[in-house]
Amino acid sequence: MAGADSSPATAVERALNILEAAAQRRDGLTNSEISRKLAIPKSSASYILRTLERRGYLRRDAETGRYRLGLKILSLGGDAQANLDIADVSLPFMRALVERLHLTVHLAVLDQGEAVYIEKVEAPGFFKVNTWVGRRMFLHSTSVGKCLLAWLPKHEVETLVKQQGLKKRTPKTITAVTKLLADLEHVKQSGYAVDDEENSLGARCLGAPIFDAMGNVTAAIGASGTLTQMDEANMPRIIEALKETGRRITRQLLRSGAAGAA
Repeated sequence: MAGADSSPATAVERALNILEAAAQRRDGLTNSEISRKLAIPKSSASYILRTLERRGYLRRDAETGRYRLGLKILSLGGDAQANLDIADVSLPFMRALVERLHLTVHLAVLDQGEAVYIEKVEAPGFFKVNTWVGRRMFLHSTSVGKCLLAWLPKHEVETLVKQQGLKKRTPKTITAVTKLLADLEHVKQSGYAVDDEENSLGARCLGAPIFDAMGNVTAAIGASGTLTQMDEANMPRIIEALKETGRRITRQLLRSGAAGAA
C-alpha cells in the first residue's frame, strides 16, 4: 500500500507549494533549491516540475535550470482578475435590479463550455433559487448560457455543442442543434434570452448580454423566478429592465477599463 507521502493529496499540495515558492522568487528556483526549501524528495520534485513545465505553469531556463512561473498560470490569474472586476462593477446594478424586480439575479461567464455564476443577488421572500457563486450550468438550457453562446461564430457554437452535448434537463429542453441555432439567432436579434422551464420545471429565467470593448459578450446577466412571477404580463417589463441593466454594466465596464480588448 502506498504511504501518505505518495498520495494524490500530497502530490497536489506539493505542486501548489512549488508554484507559490516560484511566485516569490523573480529569478526562479532550481530543482535542488525547491527540494531543500520545501522538504520534497528531489525525485518527487523533479517529476512535479516536469509536469508543471509540460502544462505551461512553469518554464525552465535552459542555461541556469531555474524554474519560473509560466504564461499559463499568469493567464489564469488574468482571467480570474477580469471576472472579479466584472463582478465588482456589476454588483451594484444587480442589487438595484433585484430591488426593482424582486427576482433573483445572476451574473455568469463562459468557461470551458459551461456558464459559471460569478455573482448572485438573492431576491427577498420564501422562494429561493438553488444556485451559488461558482456553480456551473449548461449553456443550451439557461438564459445566461444562451446569451453567452448567441454572439459566438456559428462554428464555435457547433464545436461547443459537439463537445458538451445537448443534455435533456426537462421535456422543454432544446436538444436539436438546428433548433438551438434558431433560438440563438432570435436572442441575437432581440437582445435577450429565455429559459422557459428548459433547465428546471416551474422556473422561468430571462437573460441579457454584457459586452466588452470589442463588442464581444464578456458576461451575461439573468433574472430567475417562478412562472407566476414571470408570467406573460410581467415579461416585457422584466426584459426591458434586464436589457437596460446589461447596457449600464457594459458602459461602466468600458469606463472602468474592466472590459478591455484582451
